[in-house]
Amino acid sequence: MEFINTILAFLINFIEHVINVMGPWGISLLMAIESCNIPLPSEAILPFAGYIVSKGEMNFHIAALAGAFGCVLGSIPSYYLGYFGGRKFVEKYGKYFLVSHKDLEEADKWVEKYGDWAFFICRMLPVVRTFISLPAGILRAKKRIFFTLTFLGSLVWSYLLVYVGVKMGQNMEAFKHIWHKFDIAIVVIFGILGVLYIYKHVKHLKES
Repeated sequence: MEFINTILAFLINFIEHVINVMGPWGISLLMAIESCNIPLPSEAILPFAGYIVSKGEMNFHIAALAGAFGCVLGSIPSYYLGYFGGRKFVEKYGKYFLVSHKDLEEADKWVEKYGDWAFFICRMLPVVRTFISLPAGILRAKKRIFFTLTFLGSLVWSYLLVYVGVKMGQNMEAFKHIWHKFDIAIVVIFGILGVLYIYKHVKHLKES
């Protein structure tokens, strides 16, 4: 329990500090990290950005655009890892990027089922959205199509989660006389999601 609390505290402080200091650029940076297959979930990043928006400290559209831009930026190395490394390389060394065989197979199924549109659809789905760039690179998907659909799908996802953060912030402000530490409450909730995200991927790696 203490170990989980330590991870949670670090995740909370890191996300909060980066966004507070860097603003929209911080959102892009954090989303780029997530898209590089590092378990820093957008489910924790974007709602906190929405909370900042609810306090009038950031523009709603800029926050969402920053999230989508960061996702595209972070997808570039993952795409080229698959493009130049190929499936054998990813299957052999993917564990060092927290990418399990199960993650890769799941992303493959989406591409096989929906073709190029999988890049759009998967950007709006938890977990698989992080790893869809690898099979796209392995399959040598056309770059213009891949990155365009990645941006559009990520933009929808970003708008949704930023909006969730805005509504949470507005509702919590309404009960400000009851609770006095909403900043902590918000990041704790989404920090827990982040810990669960990390746990799931570590579990996949052990099962591989």
